[in-house]
Amino acid sequence: MSARAAKNSPETRARILDAAETLFVEHGLDGTSMRMITSRAGVNLAAINYHFGSKDSLIQEIFERRVQALNQRRLEALDRAVANARQTGRAVRPSQILEAFFQPALELAADTEHGGHRFMRLLGRTHTETSPFMRRLLADLYGETLQRFLAALCGSLPGVPREEILWRFYFMMGATSYAIAGTDNLQVFDGRFDQQDPAQLIPRLMSFLLGGLRAPLPERLAPPVPSGRDLA
Repeated sequence: MSARAAKNSPETRARILDAAETLFVEHGLDGTSMRMITSRAGVNLAAINYHFGSKDSLIQEIFERRVQALNQRRLEALDRAVANARQTGRAVRPSQILEAFFQPALELAADTEHGGHRFMRLLGRTHTETSPFMRRLLADLYGETLQRFLAALCGSLPGVPREEILWRFYFMMGATSYAIAGTDNLQVFDGRFDQQDPAQLIPRLMSFLLGGLRAPLPERLAPPVPSGRDLA
């Protein structure tokens, strides 16, 4: 293969994406330079310009290739839950909706062989990004999927104000992002902590999220739903 063909190959493109994703986790989006990416990927700047054109375009493709597949898994899980509920003549439980949304993300975070764990750490950290570019990108990637899930939760909890559902979903997204970003911070609380298996995160976090959903409403919202049992 000629040098030109190698520069333009799909393998080169994938290598650049993987190298950039790794560096963004290690140094952040702003802290990672194009020179660092070319060095890690073993390519020159011309290869990155050929495949992506700019750093923003490179970032966008990193997120698109992962989030689009993740959203598809989420929506497929939600569709299965809805279909199963129709077959049994029951309403979809809120807990099933949460599992459809968060379980695929946690499973991806447990994937240490194909880069899923690496990307989910990056995604968790970029949820706090304040740049207009990242806010627009995340809104575009998540928008339709989030609306589907919020509508499903509102439909399964007719007595709960939409505002309260939105707040709880927001809190759950934050907890998930922080947890996925890395468990190293647990050593701040206990220096003996050495649990690094991301698969162990799934049952613990799902239990926490479901507990948050089932929590009693604030007193000012109590009349529509007098007990947290209605949020099960």
